[in-house]
Amino acid sequence: MYTSLTPEQIERYKRHVLLKDVGTEGQLKILNAKVLVVGAGGLGSPVALYLAAAGIGTIGLIDADVVSLSNLQRQVIHFTSNLGEPKVESARRKMEDVNPDVKVLTYAEMLTEENAETLFAQYDFIVDCTDNFPVKFLINDVCVRLGKPFSHGGILRFQGETFTHLPGTACYRCLFSEPDESNADGLFGAIAGMLGTIQAAEVVKYFAGVGQLLTNRLLTFDALSMQYRTLNFKPNTHCPVCSKLQHN
Repeated sequence: MYTSLTPEQIERYKRHVLLKDVGTEGQLKILNAKVLVVGAGGLGSPVALYLAAAGIGTIGLIDADVVSLSNLQRQVIHFTSNLGEPKVESARRKMEDVNPDVKVLTYAEMLTEENAETLFAQYDFIVDCTDNFPVKFLINDVCVRLGKPFSHGGILRFQGETFTHLPGTACYRCLFSEPDESNADGLFGAIAGMLGTIQAAEVVKYFAGVGQLLTNRLLTFDALSMQYRTLNFKPNTHCPVCSKLQHN
């Protein structure tokens, strides 16, 4: 556990330390944080890089896929030289190059009902960077059950959406009731970076204790028009997951 910053860390994180809302105390909280990133693809790439750069002390990456040529249009943490490698290992090396302070734990496997609860219990915050709707519901349900905060992110074609869940705030099932299996549409590559950096900012804000998180608010954007919108929503009293906790 970090209790003070070394001279090298003061220099590395100087731009955070200079922010009066973050400072040394906030940077120490960031360094002592443990975050699990689910998915090392389009969203996971910028999330993982920015969390490593910010100094999140322990970052877990879970993804069962290997790097393929079609990934490189948007998954900027992977290079042509990484083709065929497990995504989590390709990502780990880049993150460690960015910041040797960071401990990166890799899980080259799928997130399932069998491993999710045990894995999530080891982390302070979960970041949903998946493109699989059933897995998004799984992430939501396990996080709500364990009382874990998480960031939801989704991208499709030219659009993106994200919100942050903390215990007691609206969850994914408050907005969406059934998984949508249609995920074979095209994707404008740069929107992965646009949304992923927002998710990373939410994580760092959470640990530093600054700003207003995207709780009970769905942020959406359309890259074609460059318009951002925020939809306010409340916990659903009939939600099959979080309403049970609210009533207990």
